[in-house]
Amino acid sequence: MLSIIIPVYNEEKTLQELLEKVYSLEFSGDRELVVVDDGSTDGSKKIAQKFTEGKKDVKLVSKKNGGKGTAIRAGLENASGEIITIQDADLEYNPEDLVKMYQALIQHGKGTAIYGSRFRRKHNYQWAIPVHYVGNRMLSLFTSILFGSSLTDMETCYKMFYKESLEGVKLKAKHFEIEPELTAALLKRGVKIIEVPISYKPRSANQGKKISWKDGVKAFFYLVKYRFS
Repeated sequence: MLSIIIPVYNEEKTLQELLEKVYSLEFSGDRELVVVDDGSTDGSKKIAQKFTEGKKDVKLVSKKNGGKGTAIRAGLENASGEIITIQDADLEYNPEDLVKMYQALIQHGKGTAIYGSRFRRKHNYQWAIPVHYVGNRMLSLFTSILFGSSLTDMETCYKMFYKESLEGVKLKAKHFEIEPELTAALLKRGVKIIEVPISYKPRSANQGKKISWKDGVKAFFYLVKYRFS
């Protein structure tokens, strides 16, 4: 089974459409949605509650606000699938890309993970905020140097892996540092990360984007921390 973890914090403008798109996806195996409301203060929780009604393959986990990292960790605790992936609650990523990622993971089998790379698709290069583009490229290069990998998009939301790849790993990230922590955990376990090109439509801070350049700076620190601890 594939468990799709959807962390949500104040995404009432896009959540309904996002949930409908993800729920309509067809995979070769069973799948479930694990929606984690991270203490939203808008109408996100009500939207998620209504969507969950009557659906046995959709779980809603409600918690106090703690950050994306805590939401993903809560999702992992409530996921039933042997395969895990993450879907942000906005519409920057195209859920249809999850299908080809799933097919690639099944093809390559255990011991691998699939990352959706925004940089392996040329038309994605016109990003809304140049500093995000440059920062992500630098972080991916830094990751490759530290871990001997060849990643182009370490910060991507679209990470898909077998749950057993993290067996025994105690994730601690509370916020956006969950991205380098997950990547470091997989690479230190010897998991081979394979990238596939995905679509990407970035939004600005005024449109609701929550990550900032400060989180990018912190990511450099956490990559070093996770590499040697």
